[in-house]
This record gives sequence, C-alpha cells and structure tokens, in this order.
Amino acid sequence: MPDPRGFLGMPRSSAPMRPVQERTADWSEVYEALARGERKSGACEQASRCMDCGIPYCHSESVGCPLGNLIPEWNDLVRRGDWALAADRLHETNNFPEFTGRLCPAPCETACVLALSEARTTGSVAIKRVEQAIADTAWDEGFVVNRIPAERSGRTVAIVGSGPAGLAAAQQLTRVGHRVTVFERDDRPGGLLRYGIPDFKLAKSAIDRRLSQLCGEGTRFVTDCDVGLDLDARELTAVYDAVILAIGAGRSRDVDVPGRVLGGIHFAMDYLVPANRECAGDGPSPINASGKNVVIIGGGDTAADCLGTVHRQGAASVTELNYHEQPPRTRDSAADPWPLWPLTLRAAPADAEGGRREFEVAAQEFVGDGHVRAVKVSPVRVSAKSEGRQTVERSGESFELPCDLVLLAVGFAGVGESVLLAGLGVEPNLRGVIACGQDWQTSQSGVFVCGDAHRGASLVVWAIAEGRSAARAVDVYLTGASTLPEPVHPGALPLGIRRRI
Repeated sequence: MPDPRGFLGMPRSSAPMRPVQERTADWSEVYEALARGERKSGACEQASRCMDCGIPYCHSESVGCPLGNLIPEWNDLVRRGDWALAADRLHETNNFPEFTGRLCPAPCETACVLALSEARTTGSVAIKRVEQAIADTAWDEGFVVNRIPAERSGRTVAIVGSGPAGLAAAQQLTRVGHRVTVFERDDRPGGLLRYGIPDFKLAKSAIDRRLSQLCGEGTRFVTDCDVGLDLDARELTAVYDAVILAIGAGRSRDVDVPGRVLGGIHFAMDYLVPANRECAGDGPSPINASGKNVVIIGGGDTAADCLGTVHRQGAASVTELNYHEQPPRTRDSAADPWPLWPLTLRAAPADAEGGRREFEVAAQEFVGDGHVRAVKVSPVRVSAKSEGRQTVERSGESFELPCDLVLLAVGFAGVGESVLLAGLGVEPNLRGVIACGQDWQTSQSGVFVCGDAHRGASLVVWAIAEGRSAARAVDVYLTGASTLPEPVHPGALPLGIRRRI
C-alpha cells in the first residue's frame, strides 16, 4: 500500500528537458537521456506520491485514460522496485506505452486526485514520467518479449493503415492467432507516428523497435501500397475474412483568406512530412524555414510540431496566430471543475524555444506578388456558440506581419481516401469520418473502422484504445467469441467534450 501522505514530502517533478540551445541544434528528443538508475529513481519518487485513491479517476474512460491503464497498480510496483511486474501491468492495457509516454497530453494527470488542489499538493503525480520510465526499462532489461500464438485460427485480416490504431489492432489480432496483413501507402510503417510526429518528440527508433516485435509475432506488413490505387480495394474483401480501416483523418482543413493561392503557403502536414523524411535520410525537404520569417496559423499540437521544426531549421522569426482568447494559466474551478480536462494555457516544449504566440487575432489577407511576403492580421473576438457554430468578428485595426512562409495548422476535416472508400462501398458521414455500429462494423459487412478515421483527429491514447476495441469486435465476428479487451465503445466521448458540444 503506498504512503497516503507521500505527496506531502515529495513535490511533483516532470522529466527534465535538455537546454534550449542544445536541443534546437539537433533533432534528438527534447527530454534528457537519463542514466538507467537516475531514470528509475525519478520515476520512483513520483510513483511514491500516488495515494491509490478509492476512486481512481486517472484511469476512468470519461475523464482520464480511455485505455483503462492500471495506474495506481504500476505506480505501487515501481515504488516497490518491481519493474518487471510493473511492465507486465502496463502492457496489459497498453500495447505501446513508449508512444503514449512521449506523446499523450495525459488526461490521466489532470484527473489525478492531487490535481484537485495544486496549491496544496504541488500538482498531480507525473504519470507520464512513470509510464515512460517503465516502458524504457522494459526494453532495456528484456521484459518485452514476443507473444506468439500457440495455434493459428486460419482466419485472415487486412488492416489498411499502420498508425497507432492499426498497429494496436494488428498486434491484438495476431496474438489470438489470426493472420494479419497491414497495408501502408508510405515506404515505412508507422503512419502519423512516422511522418507526422517530429523526431524531437518521438525518436523513430522507438517505432522500429516495436515494429520488429510485431513482425516477430507474425504480423505482415506491405508498404508502398496505396489501397484503392495500387491495389483494388475489392480484392481485400475477396481475399481476407475481415478488413479494418485505420486510415486516419488526415484531410487538412483550409482557410478562406484572400491570397491563399500565393506561393509559400502550405498545410502543416505538407511541411512536416518532408521534414521528417529529411531526418530519415531521404534527401532535403522542398520546404525549409531556414532564414525565413514564418507565420503559423493555429494553436494545437500540430502547430507546436511546426514550431519546433522551424526552430531547428533556423527560422529568422516565427509567430503563431490563434483566434481564440488566451486561456487562463490556472483552472477555473467554476467553468472547469476537477476532474474534467481544464481549458488552461498550455505550453509545448517548442514554445520555450522561441517565437511569439498571438491570441485573438486572425489572418485577413495574404499579401504578395506570386509569393507571400506578409500576412494582414486583425484583432478578432470569437462569439459564443449559436446553433453549434462560432462567429469570428474583427475588433480592431489590421496590421501586417512580414513573412516568407505560412503554415496552416487549423485542424483536420476527416478522411481523404475517396478511391479506397468508393471501392469498398463506404461513405464518410457529415463529419467527414466513417460511421460504424456498436460492433465497429461499417455499413459494409466485414469492414470495420477504428482510430481517427472513425473518431476524427484525436489523441494517440484514443487511437490505441479504439484499435484494441475494434480488434475484439473482429475476433468476435470471425470466431463468435473473444477474450480480447474492449476498453472503449464506438460512441464513447470524454466527459469534458460531451459537456462542451
């Protein structure tokens, strides 16, 4: 049993980051590569702050972790030094904790009981730090082993897309004996993890290490295959017993601003993908921020990825434009009562590396002669939602920001693989994503969907949870029963999101 007063003697401490000047000079992860003993001791200290609450909101689907990670259990095991069992407990609910430990914004931490009064507790348990320490220790000390099924079912499954949802579904189904083939249109598996997330957030060696495990267990990967173009989509349903669509929701949302057709204005993913390819040794990116004045439109995770990337490419200046008002630095207990995800000002590591963040401003016009040279910007106010919509109105005089490169990071509008979907007889719904029934099955029998393709652009932890859940549904479809877990159902929404719809 953990010490229920442990948090009183040990403050919250996140994993240490490398100095800004050092980390912006390379593409390595922003967090310090701690020696094994130092990494363990830091995680141990944070784990000792966990009180093993009677009602652990941290792994509640509605406000905490949709995977149902057994956080108090593995916190206690780390505190006691049983790293092997901690790794076992962690992998019991999460196929890829090294991904979530690096990339998830950790709703489990804002739902931690210690987050109820940060002035008295110094904040929640640093759950991500403990999780990543367990995952890295598991690899270092050989706790991660291939789980090869004792017998094969004789059933076959095709999964289109190798992002976190597709990989989770593949691993789950392979482990219960089905023959799984993952089709990926890019030259390397990994999906958004590979080419959307910069190396300074997730070293690609972590992906390769996990892919090696999946291959060792029997999952087959086919790369450079754009299903619908390189392979007739109807062949999948003819050859395989079940198909899972884990194609993401990568259709970028555009802006309706005069001058949009000027050169030098790009969607964020059209910038990040070649930048990641350059890091992988595939040659120089055609879009480079070196020596340029950059404007990033948007304020989410993708904007932060762009920000960190332009810093490392040597931009002369960078400004982020966000039309929303600046959120408060601390939780408003009336508007955002614990344990809901609070609307507070968050800073990514890239924000500490330089640049300006401007709130309540919006681009009114892109100015230039063939190529953008400035953005005309106006102060704006966003009205409250009326009939589900917000309106953005000017509230002041316009001004110009000089720029040579504009990156649009204003979100995603749904799935974009129209040829693939047409071949399968599946249509996106009004939200631009693929609807499914309670069994994760689309309108076409034997064709399932999971991850961002179903939910819309979301968190890596939700993608893994949906992949695991869809895998169970496919197993039931193929065999009539399943021992696989189903951490979420298709209509699940975090309580905070339901409250704001």
